[in-house]
Amino acid sequence: MNEVPIVLESGYYLKEMSEKDFFPLFGRHYDRLFGGDHTFFPDAFYSAEEKAKLKALGERFGNVYRLHVGVFTPKHEFVGFSFGYQETGETFYMVCSGILDEHRRKGLYSALLEHVIETTRNVGFQVVYSTHCATNNAVIIPKLKAGFVIAKLELSDMFGVVVNLHYYTNPLRRKVMDYRSGWKIPDAEIMSKMKYPK
Repeated sequence: MNEVPIVLESGYYLKEMSEKDFFPLFGRHYDRLFGGDHTFFPDAFYSAEEKAKLKALGERFGNVYRLHVGVFTPKHEFVGFSFGYQETGETFYMVCSGILDEHRRKGLYSALLEHVIETTRNVGFQVVYSTHCATNNAVIIPKLKAGFVIAKLELSDMFGVVVNLHYYTNPLRRKVMDYRSGWKIPDAEIMSKMKYPK
């Protein structure tokens, strides 16, 4: 974890945080940001046995990589966030991120996104992905501008219809996504890497 704050031109700053320090601040704003979104948290309805089994399964993962970043005003108020964790050996799941309404349109989300991408790339992740309500343009558009691509649509019991956005830290993988989507025809580089039947 990088404990040195990253100061932005506006005076706001980004700060990587421990889970212990991050979640109380995040929790203060949860209802304001997400209170009316009809999210269904199934674990609230699991039996004691189901909860115990899930806890045991979670402990088998060991020490997975986690990243918690807060966005602060020059007066040290927590006004934005991003958190996520390692899902596989190559994939980082960017669980949730946002900026409070009155602090938007100041480049904070873009700076936050850039920091998360840079940090996860430097650690070695190949894919950073996130899921969003299919109409959440406030987050989807900046992520597309940052190089994420729409990888799939999903029907989730927790959130409804969500779009999965993937960011590929390897430029060739990103290029192959344009080919796979039908957006571009394969160029010489892609053709040389594909295993075509003889």
